[in-house]
Amino acid sequence: MSQSIKELIREEYIKCAKDPVYFFKKYCYIQHPKRGKILFDLYPFQEDVMGEFNNHRYNVILKSRQLGISTLSAGYSLWMMLFHEDKNILVIATKQEVAKNLVTKVRYMHENLPSWLRGDTEEDNKLSLRLRNGSTIKATSASGDAGRSEALSMLIIDEGAFIKGIDDIWASSQSTLSTGGKAIVLSTPNGVGNFFHKTWLKGEQGDGWNPIKLHWTVHPERTEKWRKEQTQLLGEKMAAQECDCDFISSGYTVVDGELLRWYEETHVQEPVEKRGFDGNYWLWQQPNYSRDYIVVADVARGDGVDYSAFHVIDVESMEQVAEYKGKIDTKDYGRMLVNVATEWNDALLVIENANIGWAVIQEAIDRNYTNLYYSYKEFGYVDDDVHLQKGYDLKDKSQMVPGFSMTSRTRPLVISKLDTYMRERVPIIRSKRLIDELFTFIWNGSRAEAQRGYNDDLTISFSTALWVRDTALKLRQQGIELSKRALSATAKQSGVFKTGQSTAKNSWKLNTGRGDEDISWLL
Repeated sequence: MSQSIKELIREEYIKCAKDPVYFFKKYCYIQHPKRGKILFDLYPFQEDVMGEFNNHRYNVILKSRQLGISTLSAGYSLWMMLFHEDKNILVIATKQEVAKNLVTKVRYMHENLPSWLRGDTEEDNKLSLRLRNGSTIKATSASGDAGRSEALSMLIIDEGAFIKGIDDIWASSQSTLSTGGKAIVLSTPNGVGNFFHKTWLKGEQGDGWNPIKLHWTVHPERTEKWRKEQTQLLGEKMAAQECDCDFISSGYTVVDGELLRWYEETHVQEPVEKRGFDGNYWLWQQPNYSRDYIVVADVARGDGVDYSAFHVIDVESMEQVAEYKGKIDTKDYGRMLVNVATEWNDALLVIENANIGWAVIQEAIDRNYTNLYYSYKEFGYVDDDVHLQKGYDLKDKSQMVPGFSMTSRTRPLVISKLDTYMRERVPIIRSKRLIDELFTFIWNGSRAEAQRGYNDDLTISFSTALWVRDTALKLRQQGIELSKRALSATAKQSGVFKTGQSTAKNSWKLNTGRGDEDISWLL
C-alpha cells in the first residue's frame, strides 16, 4: 500500500513538473477577493498566457485590470523554483510594497501546497523566499541598480508603464539576463513613448519581444455592465486606461490622445517641399503675398540633444504652412530665420530670448530685420490686452527687449493657450513631427513637458505661436484703427485747405491758422 502511495506521488510530481497548468489547477491555492481561499483554476485565456511564457523568452503583456496576470506570474515563478534548481527570480515594481505583493502570492501558494510538493525553505520573509535547492525570488522597488548585481533566471516588471527610470533598470539588467534569463513585463497602458509602449511596439514589429494583449473582454465573467460600472467608478479616462488596452486614450498628455488621433487623420499631410541643407525645412504652402504670417522659433545650441525649431503660421486661418526642426548653429539659424521671415511677407519674427536665443536674436538685429517681436523688460504682466494698452510695438522700444520671454509666469499661459485652441480644434496642423511630439508632451506633476527621452521643441514653439498670434492680430487691428482715426482727424482738421473763408480781399491769400499766407507763387 505504501509503495502505491509513493508511486502515485511520484506520478503526480512528474505531471506537475511537466505542466504548470496542471500544477496550478490541482494543487495551488490563491486568495480570491470575494471567494477566499480557492484552487487556482485557470481561465482559458490564462492557460494560453502560460503557454506563451513557456514558449518565449521575453514577454510583454498589455492588459486590462483584474485579470489575474500578476497571480499567474507568481504561480509561474513558484513552479520554476520548485521544479528547477538555482532559479533566481527578481520582481520589480513602482514601489517595494507592490513588488512585495507578488512575492506574498508566491509564499501563500507555497505554504498551502501538500507537504510532498513544498520545498525546504532557507529564507522566508515578506520580501523574499529562498529554497534549499538554490532557487529564490526577491522583491525590490525601482532603482537604478535594481537587477544589476547577480545573474537572473527571470525578471518580472510589474506595472512597467508607471515606473520612472525603468529604461535604465532594463539596460542594467541586460547583462544579468544574458545567460538565457527570461523577462515578463506586464502593465496597463500609460500613454505613449514610455518604456512599456516602446517595448510593446518592438513586440508588434517582431523585434525580440512576444506581445500578449489582454482586453477586458477576454475574461468570461466580464460584461458590458461591468465595463460601464468601471467608468462610473474610475471616470472615463481612467477606465479607458485600466480596461481598454489603448495607449492613446491612456496617459496624461497635455492634449487628449483621441484629439491628437483626430488631427492625425484629418489634417496631417506630407510636405509639398523639403528645403535646407538637412532637408528639415518643410513647406505645405508657398507664401501668399496677400496673407500675414508669424514665424516663431525655439533655439537650441546645435550640438546637444535638443533641436532648434520654428513654425510659420498663417495669422488669420491659424494654419501651419511651414516648419523646421534640426540641429544648426546659432549664427546660421539666425540668418535662416531672417530669410524665412522675409520670404513670408516680412512676417513677425518671434525668437525665444532665453540663454542661447540671444545669439540668434543678435543675428536678426545685425541684419536689420524690422519686424522683430519685442517683450517688455518688466514682464510683470503677460496679457496681450495690457501690451496694447501700454502701446506695445507702437512706442519707443527702449522699455522693451527683443524676443519672447518664456518665464514661470508666461509658460503656464502659453500651455493653456495650446490646450484651449486644440480642444476647440481651431489650429490646422500639417506636421506629423509635431503630432508625434504632442503624443509625448505630458503633465509631470503640475509642469507640462516632454516625456523622458523625447523632445518638445516643436511643441513649445507652436504653443508660443498660438499665444503670440492673438497679440499679432490685435496689433494689426489696432494699427488699422489708428490709421482710421488719423484719416478722420485729417478730414476734420482746420488748416491748409480751409475753403470756407472769405476771399473777397485777395483770393490768393490763405488763412493757415498762423495768419494769411500769399500763395500766388503757385502760379
